[in-house]
Amino acid sequence: MNAPVAPDPLRPWPDTVEWRPISARYYLVRLAVLGVWVLILTLAALVAAVLWSAWGYAAAVAIVAGGALRAVFLRRSIRAWGYAERAEDLLVRHGLLVRRLSIVPYARMQFVDVTAGPIERAAGLATVTLHTAAAASDATVPGLEAAEATRLRDRLAALGEIREEGL
Repeated sequence: MNAPVAPDPLRPWPDTVEWRPISARYYLVRLAVLGVWVLILTLAALVAAVLWSAWGYAAAVAIVAGGALRAVFLRRSIRAWGYAERAEDLLVRHGLLVRRLSIVPYARMQFVDVTAGPIERAAGLATVTLHTAAAASDATVPGLEAAEATRLRDRLAALGEIREEGL
């Protein structure tokens, strides 16, 4: 006798959700940030090795190895991001080891925030954050093309106003 298959809590209903990926250029942004941090920490470890202890050399090697390992998994991590707009809510998914699916109803939205750091701006990307009254239920969609971030911001703001008028 076959046991019933448990439903997947990370699969939204209905299965017809059309997921949109984030920009592939976001990989280059994250890789640049990772490279800067690896460089800074490696230089600090080498200075520590010269001034205090030879253990700094081992730390520098560990930092470079850890950075290289993170770079390998970074592409898969970025491919795991996705978002979908439905009639009543926004869905955001991400995560490799620990997967997360956030469903934020437009009626719960308080404001939409668009940010872009210097590296993101240079790549023509932005991050859209949908804020709610409960900070734990905020949804962030990084690595959007600037035009798509503007479109999503305007759409979410318009849907929020419509839902607010209905209250």
